[in-house]
Amino acid sequence: MPEPSHRATVAQTVRDAAHPAVRAVGLRKTYGRGDAVVHALAGVDVEFTRGEFTAIMGPSGSGKSTLMHCLAGLDTASAGRVFLGETELTALKDAELTRLRRERIGFVFQSFNLLPVLDAAENMLLPLRLAGREPDPAWREDVVRRLGLSDRLTHKPHELSGGQQQRVAVARALLPRPDVVFADEPTGNLDSRAGAEVLSLLRGSVREFGQTVVMVTHDPVAASYADRVVLIADGGLAGGLTSPTPDDVIDALRTLGA
Repeated sequence: MPEPSHRATVAQTVRDAAHPAVRAVGLRKTYGRGDAVVHALAGVDVEFTRGEFTAIMGPSGSGKSTLMHCLAGLDTASAGRVFLGETELTALKDAELTRLRRERIGFVFQSFNLLPVLDAAENMLLPLRLAGREPDPAWREDVVRRLGLSDRLTHKPHELSGGQQQRVAVARALLPRPDVVFADEPTGNLDSRAGAEVLSLLRGSVREFGQTVVMVTHDPVAASYADRVVLIADGGLAGGLTSPTPDDVIDALRTLGA
């Protein structure tokens, strides 16, 4: 997997915006009761800057995926507050939260989550169609071209490689121009070459489009594509890194017992 670049980018011009893209205040998530209680998140305060690529890392069971799911409105917090820009997700009703996720949040998952009956173009446009919105033709063409999917638009998922399917998933996340793209182990089902392509695409979406990306990963090389790494252990913040290298990440995880 090639080494990423951390050169100054257009996205850096928006990093001093008044409000972070997403933040959590006193975030708690508890499972079970009594002696079986598990504190997956134990009062987390964290912010994610606009136009920045952040990786969340930690040992298995540290709460990193739970944190991302609560930040993205995919799971409900037991206590605390989550804000997307100035909108409090934790104060929204179910219908409002569903609409917000559809319009302002993009998702890229390990398993791609493409509908097998739809071709690549239809899968890309699905969130917009569900929201009753039409894609901006110039933006759609730009995203498709940059992701190298122009000659794959009529292919069904089973006709695409794993890397191509994940590129479709990245396009699907970017086309609505979301406030934040959340990526949950996006290279977990890919070989090293396809994984590098997807990470470069996410990195490029930050550099070229000013996109905000928050990624959960266990891979130090994947994390090194990020501007910043947030470390989680035992349901709480355990430090962080800026402009990380794979060796930096490995050393930091070693201190956490990962």
